[in-house]
Amino acid sequence: MLELQNRLKEFTEVHDQFISDWNHAMSSGDTTAVNRMTDDYYVAFFRIGNEKPIIFSKQDAVNGMEQSVKHFFGANKRFENRVIRLKDNENAAVFYEQLIVKNKEVLARLFTIENWQLINGKWMIIRETEEQIK
Repeated sequence: MLELQNRLKEFTEVHDQFISDWNHAMSSGDTTAVNRMTDDYYVAFFRIGNEKPIIFSKQDAVNGMEQSVKHFFGANKRFENRVIRLKDNENAAVFYEQLIVKNKEVLARLFTIENWQLINGKWMIIRETEEQIK
């Protein structure tokens, strides 16, 4: 139990840094530090309604991330209502409401689930699910 608590603390610090890296990316345009995805990473993106999700590969996601940062340059990416759960010592799930805010206006809202895995001593995102709210 203590080992799992220590792992949760360690992972929470990693994810806190990930949030900080996102804020740096949004203000600098440099997305290098937020590219923590495995080679086989993918994201399922659900739009509003009953449409089937769009599945993006890692390369698609990286390209989209870079375009997003350029489009929302200077905005703040907020991670609201974050919940972190360890599945075991090497797998974690993070749930949060993602807000893109600029000049006090919410430009985008998404529910996000990130699945992370400890690989060779480094926490990496293996898949992500996003659902558009706004």
